Amino acid sequence: MNRIQKGLFFCLLITLNLTFSQEKFTLSGIVTDSESNETLIGVTILFPELQTGTATNEYGFYSITLSEGTYKVQLSYLGYQTTSQTIELNSGKTLNFQLRESSESLDEVVITKDVEKLNIRKPQMSLNSLSIKTIKQMPVVLGEVDIIKSITLLPGVTNAGEGSSGFNVRGGAADQNLILLDEATIFNSSHLFGFFSVFNPDAIKDIKLYKGGIPAKYGGRISSVLDIYQKEGNSKEFHMNGGIGIVASRLLLEGPIEKNRGSFLLGGRSSYAHLFLPLFDIDSKAYFYDLNTKLSYRINTNNSIYLSGYFGRDVFQIADSFENEYGNAVLNFRWNHLFSDKLFSNLSLIYSDYDYDLKLNFVEFDWTSGIRNFNLKYDFKHYIKDGFKLEYGINSIYYKFNPGEIEPTTESSGINTFKLIDKYAFENAVYIDAEHQITDKLALGYGVRFSSFLRLGQDELNVYTNDNPLLFNEDLQIYEKADPIGTESFKRSDVIESFFNIEPRFSLAYQLNNESSLKASYNRMTQYLHLLSNTSSPTPLDVWTPSGRYAKPQLLDQFAVGYFKTINDNDYSLEVEAFYKTIQNRIDYIDGADLIANNAIEQIILNGRARAYGLELLFRKNEGDFKGWIAYTLSKSEQQTEGRTPLETGINKGKWYNTPFDKTHDVSVTTSYELNEKWSFGSNFLFQTGLPTTFPNGQYQFNGISIPSFDSRNTSRLPAYHRLDISATYNPKPDSTKRWKGQWVFSIYNIYNRRNAASITFRENRMTARNEAIRTAIFGIVPSVSYNFKF
Repeated sequence: MNRIQKGLFFCLLITLNLTFSQEKFTLSGIVTDSESNETLIGVTILFPELQTGTATNEYGFYSITLSEGTYKVQLSYLGYQTTSQTIELNSGKTLNFQLRESSESLDEVVITKDVEKLNIRKPQMSLNSLSIKTIKQMPVVLGEVDIIKSITLLPGVTNAGEGSSGFNVRGGAADQNLILLDEATIFNSSHLFGFFSVFNPDAIKDIKLYKGGIPAKYGGRISSVLDIYQKEGNSKEFHMNGGIGIVASRLLLEGPIEKNRGSFLLGGRSSYAHLFLPLFDIDSKAYFYDLNTKLSYRINTNNSIYLSGYFGRDVFQIADSFENEYGNAVLNFRWNHLFSDKLFSNLSLIYSDYDYDLKLNFVEFDWTSGIRNFNLKYDFKHYIKDGFKLEYGINSIYYKFNPGEIEPTTESSGINTFKLIDKYAFENAVYIDAEHQITDKLALGYGVRFSSFLRLGQDELNVYTNDNPLLFNEDLQIYEKADPIGTESFKRSDVIESFFNIEPRFSLAYQLNNESSLKASYNRMTQYLHLLSNTSSPTPLDVWTPSGRYAKPQLLDQFAVGYFKTINDNDYSLEVEAFYKTIQNRIDYIDGADLIANNAIEQIILNGRARAYGLELLFRKNEGDFKGWIAYTLSKSEQQTEGRTPLETGINKGKWYNTPFDKTHDVSVTTSYELNEKWSFGSNFLFQTGLPTTFPNGQYQFNGISIPSFDSRNTSRLPAYHRLDISATYNPKPDSTKRWKGQWVFSIYNIYNRRNAASITFRENRMTARNEAIRTAIFGIVPSVSYNFKF
């Protein structure tokens, strides 16, 4: 070895020694609001010199590992002032931050980085976040701010029309959406059959909608995850806020249990339009109420506990002949524990219940049904090093399904007590997910979820010849119910059927430059629950049922690619995504299927498949007095159920047909404009292709009766849906130093009075003996005014 080689080798040893001897330390802590001590989700913690950073998790915790040194750290969050601080990192350090709202001081610089803005470096895609501030600026029907209706203004998200419950994501059914409130499952997200959502906006802190690339910690549904977190409450001082509207009012109270350590939150909301019905000699009721609660307590720096709940109820009554009540109840106890500055955990014990009660007094019976579950979750976030983070955990859910029970309401009733057989199931999962910054340009997200579903024993289960509950009549070319040849009985601990699935997840982001990136994702998901409904929109009467011997779990494979770009230093942003997904074992119903009080659902269902594909575009203006976005979706959603044998026709002769929620074109334009400190304005414009439906294509006479004949399934469509909404918000005293602050909101829904068709029915005109189409519309133009206050 010559001198030059020896010199180079010596230099290399010194370089390697310096590289590996440079110690790394972890900086971690909690970020909160300076006035309320409310933890803040998604705060950006940036180290400008290193061009690296991190963000707070769902509980305001952050952790990042860096080399020893002196750094400037900068925190930014929507609506809050920037916080900058120089730190010397020569050991592991806990550093908590408190951010001030930007409205407290007009002289300081305000960082307006928004949770809704684009993050081109992260591998997560198909994710939309909306702030409560943005949602409250949107015009809404009857003046009631609505989270569900707000997300339908995003690309890839629609609903089944006015007065319909639920929402559809990327051509999926409403029951394929997992809706979480503080980690608890909400089975019905609507009040008054879809006119309002169950979420009180005053009590909500964070909203995220995952449409694809869904992290492995989520499971059980195959279309989307709507993850909503409630506020924790002010632990420094008592506050009150609320609103008074035309049809409903709300009130939220929050304050300390123990100053700076514990807090409570109590929110209530109720509608009262029914109180005015007697003035018009109308003997009916239609109202809802709900209650949001939360208790939070920080035991010490490493342990915090939370107890949160939601209780909601809808009541609908027509005179003395009809009474209907339904609602959700959820309760969640959570324990946050910090094992170290790199390992954060959350243990949750969750109870969720949805029940439905229908009394038909004119036939003297009471019908009840529901679903109940108990959920144990233990999740970990492990910040291994800068650029590499793991999330892993376990999840176990026990279900009890009450398909329905009929009881007589009077002694003279001709109805006998009849109970559909309760069903039970146990769903388990273990998952691990990684977020890995491979290079400065390439970031990966990858993980896997292992899930199992055990259909547990029940009192009776029908047995059929050749294990076939559904027969095909070749002469009439129709399906017919098979008669059971007996029943089986099981103990509750028996396993009737078991399913096991591996659900891989993968996503990547490749940064083209500082302003743009390409992303791609794949995820497989499994759904073990089915909502029995043959309407385009879920109703409270629909019943959930578990997978089993005849209803197999739905399996999704979804691929997505996208281009993401920020423009003019993030003043504007552009997102373009294309997706393709296939679904196995999608339940379909034979013609004439009767779902009400059916104790043998297997006699009317077939397992089919579905597919959806499309292109989504979202262009935002993020800065300035005038903000907003344009969203466009071009998509197709289809379903196919072929015959089980070559002789069977299947559904729709085995051909692909439009799902009830297929919409070719979906356009929405959402804007807001701040004229001055007192006045701001908002508007929404929507255009959607009409929903698929099946119209009669002719008729024939039988014994003097006209009988319609129908075309293939969903080959016709309702007329296109469109409307324009506007709103104006007035702050009478924006500079007031008084604790009481008020705000007026004026809005007009459907300003040009478009009579959008909720349905079209056909009937014979008795005067002319000719057939005619009747359009049913829910809303025309609806003006409203509401008063919001804060104390």
